[in-house]
Amino acid sequence: MTIQELYAKIGADYERGLQVLRVDKLLDKHIRKLPKNGVVEKLIEAGDSMDPTQLFETAHAVKGVCANLGLVRLSEAASEIAEEFRPGNPRRFTDEQVAAKLRQIAEIYANTKAGIQEYEEQA
Repeated sequence: MTIQELYAKIGADYERGLQVLRVDKLLDKHIRKLPKNGVVEKLIEAGDSMDPTQLFETAHAVKGVCANLGLVRLSEAASEIAEEFRPGNPRRFTDEQVAAKLRQIAEIYANTKAGIQEYEEQA
């Protein structure tokens, strides 16, 4: 499986990731690190406490990491959470709606992680 095939499989934007990281070698290096860095897991776990600061900080981190890698769906979903809990912003969603969005992030991430693992096995 090539890096382009991985991106197609997980529904990510290869061209966007390439714009940021410039070469396949760096894209490959950083996409492989995603399952190991734990940032998405921390966001999902932050939903247990509904701590606004923790949700904002972890969602903001996920948004940035995923945007740089071209993982648009994860980045956009995390952005919704970040904006929901950005200091000074009024809440738009109930806790249950936030929990549903976090479950959606977990599902997208599970698919992404499985694709990356398959990619690594075939490399």
